[in-house]
Amino acid sequence: MKKLIYIFTVIFLLTSCKKFLEVQPQLQVDQSQAITNAGSAATAVNGMFNTLASNGYYGSNFPALSYLAGGDIQWTGSQSDPSEINKHLTSATNGYVLTAWTTIYKTIASANYIIANVPKVVDPLFTTAARNQYLGEAYFIRALSYFDLARGWGGVQLILNPTLLPSDNTGIPRSSLTDTYAQVLKDLNTAETLVPTTVNRNRVTQKTVWALKARLYLYTQQWALAEQYASQVISDTKNYSLVTPYSAFFANNAVATSESVFELAYTVSNTNGHSNWWLPPALGGRREWAPNDALVALLNNPAIGGNRSALIAKTAPPGNLWYGNLYYRTPLGTDPAYVIRISELYLIRSEARAEQTNLTGALTDLNAVRTRAGVAPATALTLSDLLLALEKEREVEFPFETDRWFNLVRTDRAQTVLSLPDKHLYLFPIPYSQTLVDQQLAGSNSNPGY
Repeated sequence: MKKLIYIFTVIFLLTSCKKFLEVQPQLQVDQSQAITNAGSAATAVNGMFNTLASNGYYGSNFPALSYLAGGDIQWTGSQSDPSEINKHLTSATNGYVLTAWTTIYKTIASANYIIANVPKVVDPLFTTAARNQYLGEAYFIRALSYFDLARGWGGVQLILNPTLLPSDNTGIPRSSLTDTYAQVLKDLNTAETLVPTTVNRNRVTQKTVWALKARLYLYTQQWALAEQYASQVISDTKNYSLVTPYSAFFANNAVATSESVFELAYTVSNTNGHSNWWLPPALGGRREWAPNDALVALLNNPAIGGNRSALIAKTAPPGNLWYGNLYYRTPLGTDPAYVIRISELYLIRSEARAEQTNLTGALTDLNAVRTRAGVAPATALTLSDLLLALEKEREVEFPFETDRWFNLVRTDRAQTVLSLPDKHLYLFPIPYSQTLVDQQLAGSNSNPGY
């Protein structure tokens, strides 16, 4: 892994407008010269965001791990890698898993380089506000990256310094899940002191940090803190709201609506790969990810999906094939990737309140999401009923976002809901190629069962 990070670090730091697959690795570049002034610092930050948004991470591969493992999406193609994930037969040689793992670590490498070098820049044109923003965004994106590694693979190696040479950052043992989440929180705390308090749905602000904190505290079952940070975002009703109807946050080429806390923007030169996989050939895609019959029935049920049926559409006869309609835009691939939406904050707060025996407040938040979807209010009377209602609500609220699988694993419901043979499947395998080059990931240090 370290060698892979070294090979690609320079590319991501110096490239702000290209997808990573279009760039050839260059080994002989003096990275110490990469960030020297305000302009090159901005370029490095743009490169970091592009890596986060690339097809190896939020542009395709990482969400696909959740879609394909979550039980609601069928794989209609012929490749073995996505088929393995869909059937919960994922191997350590799976290409999707390898691409997501290495791209997340490349994102971390970019963040590490910015954190280490931006404070050293001497440039009268580099304002304190810009310097703090870039540093805060790097800390946030490193936090998000480690959070995603943790929920996908468990405790991981915490690489917190730049990788400039193949010998850098070697021999680092895997941290525990608790320590990995602790690092996420540490980075979020630092980011919170640096990023601006203004609203920007494509960049990192104070409310972006609060939203990820709410999610982190939900995963770590710190209910009062999850409620607190979700409330801090929800209470800003001037800037964040559940848009009506449900489709208003994505239909008619909408971008950066008040629904979004953090979404990644794409252009014709830096595209989002989702539409290629979801759309049918007649619309320029391949339709190799498709909602299965059960999900189609849920979304089309007025009492469950409500107006969230806008997420799916059907091809013309004689095909009559259902497909996902969240990523649909022309030019192809210019759809946003939705990382955190305000509806998630309502459902986080609902669960946190329920776990603190505030069932009335929990129902209020759950029903805010249901009302926006045109669905009748829930009437759960017990904690177990409410938690099950939240699970079902997430299923139809975020079916094409990075939620379903990780939510089932987080609540220890995946084995029951998906009839998994063993809980070792809750974690993805450490890529086999990485175990060959790093003994800290091999043998008993790897995830069991693969």
